[in-house]
Amino acid sequence: MSSLIIASCVILCCSFSSSFRLEKLGALKWDKVVHGNQTWRLITCIWLHAGVIHLLANMLSLIFIGIRLEQQFGFSTLSVPFCSGSVLSSLFIQRSISVGASGALFGLLGAMLSELLTNWTIYTNKAAALITLTVIIVINLAVRILPHVDNFVHIGGFLTVFLLGFVLLLRPQFGWVGRKHLPASARVTSKHKAYQYLFLVIAMVLLVVGFTGGLVMLFRGENGHDHCSWCHYLSCVPTSKWHCGN
Repeated sequence: MSSLIIASCVILCCSFSSSFRLEKLGALKWDKVVHGNQTWRLITCIWLHAGVIHLLANMLSLIFIGIRLEQQFGFSTLSVPFCSGSVLSSLFIQRSISVGASGALFGLLGAMLSELLTNWTIYTNKAAALITLTVIIVINLAVRILPHVDNFVHIGGFLTVFLLGFVLLLRPQFGWVGRKHLPASARVTSKHKAYQYLFLVIAMVLLVVGFTGGLVMLFRGENGHDHCSWCHYLSCVPTSKWHCGN
């Protein structure tokens, strides 16, 4: 059985719909993290879900999106997405709780995109794959601009693992992999392209700066909206059918 399916079963055991119960069990809540020294909530919130529909949607997405990446890169590499997205959510969502593994699932989409870009030269039909994946990502982010949906955890998870993909998901070039079948006098292709190393360095810098800056802002008690007046539209767009409130 796939380890991703096992992870889904573990999530199933931790799904509750009561807000009070979710908070008691470790849901992400800004004041508890910042003023209550409960940093562990940044991780425990991903194992909790706000009802059966929320749970099933995440489990199905985890299975269909994650299995391909797990087969190629292993479960240990894909465990990283499950720790992403919570920091950005805490900076922008401070008056309600947040639960769910959606940030990790969007992280897997980010990983698929960066894996395609950093291993660009070894793929066929790369342009079609890039367009298809981009459309899927845009649609998934767009449909979540609804009230009571924490889109910041989705964006945070996507960006974090998108950058991590350039670091963790590098593949060697085909010429380097097949070098053992070449004569000793043949010129061996380098293991990685120069652009792959460039992506890796840029991604590492952005990850360190972004994650460190986010944690500093979080534990200083800052509100992300004070630094970005339009960012609330990323999580909810008010219409005549609903209002976003706070």
